[in-house]
Amino acid sequence: MAGPDRQITLPLPTPEATDRLARVLAGAAQAGDIILLEGPIGAGKSHFARAYIRARMGRDEDVPSPTFTLVQEYDADPPIWHADLYRLGHPDDLLELGLEEAFGRDICLIEWPDRFGADRPDDALTLALRAEGEGRVASLTGGPGWQDRLERLGALLSD
Repeated sequence: MAGPDRQITLPLPTPEATDRLARVLAGAAQAGDIILLEGPIGAGKSHFARAYIRARMGRDEDVPSPTFTLVQEYDADPPIWHADLYRLGHPDDLLELGLEEAFGRDICLIEWPDRFGADRPDDALTLALRAEGEGRVASLTGGPGWQDRLERLGALLSD
């Protein structure tokens, strides 16, 4: 029987703190990682995704928001899929995006994961962002495959 999901809560007082979180997570990335980005409009989901993709690719990549294209794929090792599901009306619409083919193989950053409904990936890292004062607060919650990794990441992020 699996224990409760591990959670880390971090203050992100500046955009640079969000960038650091993205760099740490990108540095610990593994093929098959799914990161679900939650939070209201303006919470910093796209900012985090841009910083993560740039850190993972090791260069200042142009990272447009996939709000209208729904999915952007980046030629990294492993490939990175950045999806914005905000405009989807029904979980069945996800089949047309092809995300399932990337699950377990590539890295997936997914904004507005509530659009999955009951089909939400079980073994994902959920990064919930919310405004607090002039900055943000991030809560990271990991499914079963993230428990040990979150322990290690918690130590890195507390430095």
